[in-house]
Parts: sequence; C-alpha cells; structure tokens
Amino acid sequence: MSTTLITNATIINEGSQKSGSVYIVNGIIDRIIYGNGELPKADNTIDATGKILIPGVIDDQVHFRDPGLTYKGDIHSESRAAIAGGITSFMEMPNTNPQTTTQKALDDKYSLAAEKSFANYSFYMGATNDNIDELVKTNPKKVCGIKVFMGSSTGNMLVNKDEALSRIFAEAPTLVATHCEDEATIRRDTEHYKNKFGNDIPFRYHPLMRSVEACYLSSSKTVELATKYGTQLHILHLSTQKELSLFNGATPLEDKKITAEVCVHHLWFSEEDYDKYRSRIKWNPAIKARSDRDALREALISNKLDILATDHAPHTIDEKNNNYFSAPSGGPLVQHSLVAMLEMVNKGIFSYEKVVDKMCHAPATLFRVNKRGYIREGYFADLTIIDPQSSWRVSKENILYKCGWSPFKDTQFSHKVTHTIIGGTLVYDNGLIDENFRGERLTFNR
Repeated sequence: MSTTLITNATIINEGSQKSGSVYIVNGIIDRIIYGNGELPKADNTIDATGKILIPGVIDDQVHFRDPGLTYKGDIHSESRAAIAGGITSFMEMPNTNPQTTTQKALDDKYSLAAEKSFANYSFYMGATNDNIDELVKTNPKKVCGIKVFMGSSTGNMLVNKDEALSRIFAEAPTLVATHCEDEATIRRDTEHYKNKFGNDIPFRYHPLMRSVEACYLSSSKTVELATKYGTQLHILHLSTQKELSLFNGATPLEDKKITAEVCVHHLWFSEEDYDKYRSRIKWNPAIKARSDRDALREALISNKLDILATDHAPHTIDEKNNNYFSAPSGGPLVQHSLVAMLEMVNKGIFSYEKVVDKMCHAPATLFRVNKRGYIREGYFADLTIIDPQSSWRVSKENILYKCGWSPFKDTQFSHKVTHTIIGGTLVYDNGLIDENFRGERLTFNR
C-alpha cells in the first residue's frame, strides 16, 4: 500500500477555500481532513504550508500534433509541458496526420498515448463529410467526443455539406464539439483585404477576416442543428460578445444540452496586441476587440461560458515568423494557462473559485469524466499545488514546449505551480519531472 499526505494546504474546491490536508492511498483520495484534525501517518508527506491545493486541471481542447506533425510537438513533449502547468488530463483534437477519422486511427492514438503521455488523456473522433458510418461506432464511455470543423483551420477537415452535418447531429452517439466560423464569410473578407494589401496584410486585420459575423453565423447554425436533433453540443473557443446571446447561464451545467468554452488567449489578449505580438497571437477564431474580451470575461463569471481551455496548438517559430498568409494559426499554452488565469485572479478579474470551477470541475461535469476534477474522497488523486507568492518570468530557458516559444515570453507571473500529482504519483516537483510516469486513458460515465 502506497500512502501520501499533503498537509497544511489552502484547499480550493467546490466553491470554497478551507485549510486542510489530503490523505492519498493507492492513488485514491482516502480522506480530507479540514482544520486541525488528527493526521494519519504516510509514506510520503508534502508540506503545503502557504500554498494552494486544487484539483488537477482538465484541458478539453489541445493539439499535440501526434502523429505526423511531431516536429511541432508530440504527445510526450506537450504532455510533459502540461503537467508542469498543473494540467493532469487533456482531450486532444483529430487534425493530425493521418487525421483521426477512422476507429483504427483513433485506437492508434490511444496506443501512442499509453507509451508517451505524462498526463491522463482522451482523443476526439474527427468528422468529415463522408465518415458518418465510422462516427457512429464511437464508444461514449471511452471517447471524449466527436469534433466537427465548421470552419477550416489547420488540417483542412472542414465539414461543409448540409446533408452530412444533419446526419452527424442526428446520429452522433456522444457529445459533438464544434469549431464555428462561416467559411464563405471568411473567404469573402479575406479576398477583400488581399485585394487591398496583397500578401503582406498586417496581422491586426486577422479579426476582420475571421470576423464576428463569421463566428456568429456558424455558431447560430450549429445551435439550430443541435436544438433540432437534441444533440449534446459543445462549442469550442468562443471569441465574440455577439455569440454569447446563444447561451444560457441560469441552467446548471449538468442539465445543459448546449454549452460553450472560452480559451485563455481570448481572455488575456485583444486586437490592440496584434502590432506587438503579430503572428504569435494569430489563432482561429481570432482574438478580437477589447469589448469582446471583456464580455467573455463577464460571461465566464455569469456561467454563460462553461469551460476554460487552451486550444494549445504549437508551430515552430520559423513557421510563425512569416507574413500573414504563410504564418499558421495557433500557439502553445498548456504550460502557462493556469498561471495566466491566476494572474487575472491577482488583478481582481476572477476569483480562485471561478478559475477552479471552469478549469477543473466543469470539464469533469460536462464530459462526465469518471472520478476526476474534484477533491473528493474516493476520487483519483489528480491534484495541483500552487505557490501564490512565487514571482517568476517566462523565458526561453524555462519553456518546455518542443517549439521552444510562448506568447507569454517575458511575462511576469505571481503564482507558480510547484507540484502536480496524477493518480497519487508526484509527477512534477518544483521543476523535477518523473520521466518514467505515464497517465491513464480517461473514461466517462455516460
């Protein structure tokens, strides 16, 4: 029997902050002892005096580029960066090479992750215009969801035939997650600005080519389809104030059929940052106006937005250091997403409880992840310890992504992840990583 005791922590969990200790037996939370209760003896003790203890972060949207694009990142390198950022579980996207659009390709990814992943993992099955027969074979208890690109992005997996979309929404055996941008609108606006500037379009025009209109047209169509067919719909990376009208903040998350995610970069940056960061903040959907950013922040607080994720999508710095049309969209975030959100707590924008709810509890609830996402007795001991008074600066030397860069380079953070525990194993300890540890496949109570 293996036992670990975390003592003297400020436990932030299920809407409250309490001083206490957590006793772990064979990878499971055995006891939570609040206040000055008697503590059991353990094989290993972690003194968390002055530190915060939260459930491990569950990131429901990452692109780890494995297989086929591993020069940008791979499951090993990016999950390693993730655990350094306090992420204990991830759900990864299908636009790899080969694309994850068959059950065999999906099984192959799970085999890769079993060999390479530091964190717990799940993978989306990817939809195309003509793979419905493969989609319906997806096991909802073992696969996080089905991904539909309703706007083209990296990997060109656009689903644009109405008949195919109707079948996907009608027959999907599990949650459908969507990337929503209207392709015709993007092409029209891109052509307009290309005629105006040629190939050297300033990056600040990115949110005008991938516009509010393009996002809303696609999101509203998706909500209409999900309502018609009773589909469990999860719209990824909301980026506009206008789209928020499609969602309800009053209904408890466990009762919602239509939900929405927001990403860290849409809460941190605005269009005013393009001239400084250029391609390093070029994402799809685009970072938009300050008013959109502020509305997204308020919607997270009011529960119109349900989940907070990264859309981690690394590219090499050489790829990013190109002109507008040649620089791909996406950037790395998993190592810095939690500390960025805690920096916004430090600035008074969010509360600790809200960040924990949206990064840890809500993904577990929405996806019905089995016994993770909460600090509860009987749950897997997936936990993150944070020092709230450890100022540090992001530098090339401490960036762990394979691509070697971050949009947060030179940013000073006030919080630091000190320990990450997965299934009771201390996998990250003040910069030291257990290189032999591997995470588990997530399962779902559906």
